[in-house]
Amino acid sequence: MEVIVPFSTDRPKSRLSDALSPDERSAFARAMLDDVLDAVAAAGGEPHVLATDAVDADRPVTVDDRPLTAAVNAALDARLGADSDESDADGPPEPVAVVMADLALATPDAVERLFAAGRDAEVAMVPGRGGGTNAFVASHPEFRVDYHGASYLDHRDIAAEVGASFAAVDSHRLGTDVDEPDDLAEVLIHGEGRAAAWLREAGFALDASEGRVAVVRE
Repeated sequence: MEVIVPFSTDRPKSRLSDALSPDERSAFARAMLDDVLDAVAAAGGEPHVLATDAVDADRPVTVDDRPLTAAVNAALDARLGADSDESDADGPPEPVAVVMADLALATPDAVERLFAAGRDAEVAMVPGRGGGTNAFVASHPEFRVDYHGASYLDHRDIAAEVGASFAAVDSHRLGTDVDEPDDLAEVLIHGEGRAAAWLREAGFALDASEGRVAVVRE
């Protein structure tokens, strides 16, 4: 299954500016991207980076500097649309997945669960914390995205409007995206890859002295 991984090279992870410098945010974002690409490949997927600018990667890269919704919909048009290479008069197009690049807790098992759900439903989706859309698999030729606000609810409605069967995939690992400084604790607690190692090498550690686990920089 082809898996599109959107990645922003323009001021990545700006909401982590209180914890990381611009260069550190770029390095950390790249570590998370590599973790996601590794998890997708280990799950049997074929990762394809959809970046806002050139990226040096061992995977195929398409550069599209449009906003996320437009870039992802163009990719879906190319793969699911009536004129796509995947269209088949004898059946639906092959499923395609979209997995965000900041899912630092992603593992092959979690991605495989998403793939399995996508084989049973025309749209299978992982909601993020706060109602965003962290990952999905789609095979319905008319399904397109609209990323803003509580996009998970919007995407569920879009699936219903086009008559696509829908499945919600409950996944802590894929449902946890890293946007805010508090999210770094989740990476240190549960992360198994480059992103967690990067944080530790940069001096970040867990602090439970105030009750709720937080992150401090040594």
